[in-house]
Amino acid sequence: MARNVEIKARAGNVAELTARVARMATSGPEQIAQDDTFFRCPEGRLKLRAFSDGAGQLIFYKRPDTEGPKTSSYSIAPVKAADAMRETLAQALGQAGRVRKHRTLFLVGRTRVHIDRVEGLGDFLELEVVLEEGEPEGEGVREAEELLAALEIPQSALVDRAYVDLLEARGKEASSRP
Repeated sequence: MARNVEIKARAGNVAELTARVARMATSGPEQIAQDDTFFRCPEGRLKLRAFSDGAGQLIFYKRPDTEGPKTSSYSIAPVKAADAMRETLAQALGQAGRVRKHRTLFLVGRTRVHIDRVEGLGDFLELEVVLEEGEPEGEGVREAEELLAALEIPQSALVDRAYVDLLEARGKEASSRP
């Protein structure tokens, strides 16, 4: 399976953050609308990512829910008919959650830098340092931490959970209010 080192943080001033990332970027920005549907899975996470053109990607991944840099192992398969695949997987496995977001994607060297506006949650920065096969994760962790510092992201902004988990927690909070 492919691997990367990921880190997620709440974004403060998105305009300033975008400008800082753009100054460092080797490519981008690319604007992407993403609709991620998560399915029940006994180990790891399985999601279907649908794009506005009707195509998508089926993504399986494993990663710990911890603050700071963490290694994620993943597999991605292209999907031609995302809506039909969503219906089939929901019938077979059950839907576990859904995340809709607008992503601004930059590349800074080998690091994918995402500035995400997530429906129901707000704005986030996500870094994905793509690791070479057999490369120690420490190299990716070092790169992620250096980029966080260069982007002036404080430790207090780091997020330890996936968007789908944050949305689920927010839903539970809302449903527990009188």
